[in-house]
Amino acid sequence: MPERAGPLVKVTYYVEVLSSWCNLAEPAWDEAKSLSPDDVAFDWAIALMNPDDVTVSRDQADWFYRRSAHIAQSGYVMNSGWFEAARAGTYLAPNLVAEAARTLGATGDSVRRALTSGALREGHRIGDLDISVSIASFASGIDPERLRERATDPDTEARVRASTGAFHATGATQRPTFVVTSQIGDLAVLSGFYRSGALTVAINAMLADARAYRAYAAVHGDPPHA
Repeated sequence: MPERAGPLVKVTYYVEVLSSWCNLAEPAWDEAKSLSPDDVAFDWAIALMNPDDVTVSRDQADWFYRRSAHIAQSGYVMNSGWFEAARAGTYLAPNLVAEAARTLGATGDSVRRALTSGALREGHRIGDLDISVSIASFASGIDPERLRERATDPDTEARVRASTGAFHATGATQRPTFVVTSQIGDLAVLSGFYRSGALTVAINAMLADARAYRAYAAVHGDPPHA
């Protein structure tokens, strides 16, 4: 029986650049990728936060960040300097820039992480397109004007809106969300998890069953159709 093309298991990480819990989930993402074999594929997709999901003041953000640092034992408290009351919870620019950089070849995690770090560690106001472009250009080596042009292309926003729609279609409400699927139709939606344990367990369980299906088919062929 011919093998189906593509990875046995796929993992999609739904992420928002300004999400504090996505920031705390990055080690779990790295760990899952480092422990997984070649037949597991990993990708990320932007899931924009609703304006109501964004803190309404620096004082409120600081309270949440102190709580997060305590719960996650992160060793640092995130920086609320990115907050701008005038934006009314809308921070589209950094997410557009992250998506733009990916379409221009920076397909890994480095650009979106640089943007997140610029905001949540250094307090840069990445809601400003100029600041986001500067950070992303430095992280990727992509010409800033080219990056700006792609970030402001309507197709880029359409991609971000589409991935956000796909996130909502999962029924998840929290970022980070990890969606794990397999060739045999298994599905796990891990919404709000930032530790590695649940993610690696889901991946390994799906991978074991998908491999078993593949091994059985190699010996016994396709099931009877009638």
